[in-house]
Amino acid sequence: WKLTELIAIKEETPSIKSFTFRLPHEMRFFPGQHMDIRLTAEDGYEARRSYSIASDPSNVNQIDLTIDLLPDGEVSGFLHEEARVGDLFEMRGPIGGYFIWKSHFTRPLLLIGGGSGLVPLMSILRTWSTLTDKVPVHLLFSTKTQEDFLFYEELKAMESREHQLTVTTTYTREAPTGWKGNTGRIDGNLLKQSLATFSGKPLCYVYGSTALVEFVANELLEQGIEGAFIRPERYG
Repeated sequence: WKLTELIAIKEETPSIKSFTFRLPHEMRFFPGQHMDIRLTAEDGYEARRSYSIASDPSNVNQIDLTIDLLPDGEVSGFLHEEARVGDLFEMRGPIGGYFIWKSHFTRPLLLIGGGSGLVPLMSILRTWSTLTDKVPVHLLFSTKTQEDFLFYEELKAMESREHQLTVTTTYTREAPTGWKGNTGRIDGNLLKQSLATFSGKPLCYVYGSTALVEFVANELLEQGIEGAFIRPERYG
């Protein structure tokens, strides 16, 4: 465990904030990895949680963790409601070797997530956007409402700038006024349409709730994507 300093807090949505930490030493990581945070009370009680890294690895001296405020969440609650710039937090990592993406991978990318499941996928996208030679990427993302749309402005700007990136959104609760796009949960038809944008079989990263991840992984298999090309990861 190492002490890291909280140097910035940014509100992303009404329930999600990004926390920037200064690292005590240079750290290199791969998009898709996570960090553990440990809180220790005066009586010795400990609470530990794992959070995906949202930033890209280019800055080896700091990282961003984008964290959803969960009901009765001990660590997320403290970070959202009590944490202040300048506070020190115990942290360890980076952790994870399966749900990672490396910049030399040559296979096209299909990124699928819902809600705060976009966080590790955003680390991949931010890293991908820094490359000179880019593989085609399709992001299929579900969000409850426009207000809950994580990284909306950044994704919109990235899509307009990067011709190799396609973003498909579906609103599961309330779509914006005048919206003529997708509504409802990610289903087989949306996956089929997303896969059809590639000339070959993509490498698929799926992050979200257990129900979403299991459905998408099984549906991808049904639609001809081999298990070796599917990287599923669940919250927590």
